[in-house]
Amino acid sequence: MTFLVLVLILLAFGLLMLFSASYAYAQYYQGDSFHYIKKQALVAVIGVACMLIVSKIDYTIYKKYTYWIYGGAIFLLVLVLLVNIKNSIKRWIYVPGVGQFQPSEVAKFALIVLFAYLIAKHGEKMNTFQYGVFPFVLFLGITAGLIIIEPHLSGTILIMGIGLIMMFVGGTRYRWFILLLVAAAVGVVLVLTFGREYMAERLQGWFDPFSDPQDSTYQTMESLLTIGSGGLLGVGLGNSRQKYLFLPEPQNDFIFAIICEELGFIGAMVVILLFVLFVYRGFAIAAKAPDKFSMMLAVGITTQIGLQAMLNIAVVTNTIPNTGISLPFFSYGGTALFLQLLEMGVILNVSRHASLEKE
Repeated sequence: MTFLVLVLILLAFGLLMLFSASYAYAQYYQGDSFHYIKKQALVAVIGVACMLIVSKIDYTIYKKYTYWIYGGAIFLLVLVLLVNIKNSIKRWIYVPGVGQFQPSEVAKFALIVLFAYLIAKHGEKMNTFQYGVFPFVLFLGITAGLIIIEPHLSGTILIMGIGLIMMFVGGTRYRWFILLLVAAAVGVVLVLTFGREYMAERLQGWFDPFSDPQDSTYQTMESLLTIGSGGLLGVGLGNSRQKYLFLPEPQNDFIFAIICEELGFIGAMVVILLFVLFVYRGFAIAAKAPDKFSMMLAVGITTQIGLQAMLNIAVVTNTIPNTGISLPFFSYGGTALFLQLLEMGVILNVSRHASLEKE
C-alpha cells in the first residue's frame, strides 16, 4: 500500500507541475493552454486503471514469454529505423489513432524481463564469464546498439545503467562488473567526443554552459538561470517567469528546473525525497520477493525509475552533459508514462505475492 501511495503522489504531483510548466508554451504553440495536460491526464487515468489490472496478473507470465517480449522489443527498435530511414532522428513510430511512441521505452522493460530471467536461470553460475557476463553483454550490446543508432544517447546510457546494475545485484563477479563499468564509461565519452556533431556540442556545453548562449548551450544556460531564480522557497506555484518561452520546452526534459523556480530548493528536495522513498520501497519489495525472478524484476524496474530521475536532475543542473532524458511521472510523454504505470503494476504484483508468501 505504501508503494502504491508513493506512485499516486508522484503522479498527481507530476500532473500538477506539468500543467504549471506547460500552459504558456501550449497556448503559444498549440493555441490551447490545456493541450499537454489534457493528453497527459487522459494517459494517467487509463494508465492507473491498467496498472491495477496488471497488479492482478501473476508475474510468472513474463518468465514464460521472456524471449517473445524481448524479440518484440528488438523488432520495434529495428522497425523505427526502417520507417524513419530518411530522417536523421529515428526515435518514434506513428500509430494511426494513437499517436507517436518510442520503442526504446518498450525496450527498457523487455531488457529487465530478459535479465531477470537469465539471472534466475543461471543462479550460482552468475560468477562465471560464460553465464554471468557473456549473454548479458551480448543482449545489452544489441539493445543499446540499436538505440544509439536512432540516435538516442540518454536512452542508451539509461538502458546500459539498468543492465549493469541488474548484473551486479544478480551476482556477476566484481572484477567483471568493474571492467564493464569502465568500458561503458569510455564508450559514452567516445560517443560524445567523436559521435555526431550535436553530441560534441553538448559535451562542450557541459564544460562551459555560457559558451554559446544563442545556440547550442541556450537551454542549459536558461535551465541554470531558472533554477537560480527560485531561491529557497521559490516564486510560487504557477508564477514561473522562465516558462514564458525563455526555457525551451519546459514541459519535457527540463520540468525540474520549473519545479526549482516555482517551489524553490525546498520543493526540489521534496521531489528528490519522493524518488528516494520510491527507490527504498521498490528495493524493500525486491528483498521480500518470493523468488529470484520476481526479485530481479522489482530491482530492474526500481532502478529504471530511480536512475532516470537521477540522470534527469543531473542534466538539468548541468552535473552531466545534456543528453535529453525525461523525469519519470513529471515530464510530458504518453508512451513513457503509460509504460511506467504498467511497470508499477508489475511491482505491485510482486509485492502482493511477497505478502501472500509471508502469510
